[in-house]
Amino acid sequence: MFITLTHDQVRFYYGSEHWQYNFDEIVELGLLKKKKSYFLENIVFLIVTAFAYYFIIFSNFAELYYIIPTLLCYTILIILRFPKNIEFDYYVIVKDIYQKETKIKIKALDRTKIGKQIDQYLSLKFDQILQEA
Repeated sequence: MFITLTHDQVRFYYGSEHWQYNFDEIVELGLLKKKKSYFLENIVFLIVTAFAYYFIIFSNFAELYYIIPTLLCYTILIILRFPKNIEFDYYVIVKDIYQKETKIKIKALDRTKIGKQIDQYLSLKFDQILQEA
């Protein structure tokens, strides 16, 4: 379980991260979906392409020995860029009354389970607000 709810505390456990809050200390709890950035892979792809065009323009066509390293670099870049079909990173964000924000990166496979537990927390918080009113 990622979130353990008691009547007055909320405890979080994920990997090596462990923290707890009193129920009234949490201002916001939610999941953040962030698109993955492939900036480094894209820059390397552009550099390899620039070198390949440079060698094509300024060398003899008989000397095609640079094609094999270029194709090898493209293959490695494609493997790095498309290892899985997961294109988003997911984070759990907890903001408390002390202006502190905790942001933990989670696995995409754990997202649905953690989302259900956050929904349980929110419904319990809603029920608590209704009882106070």
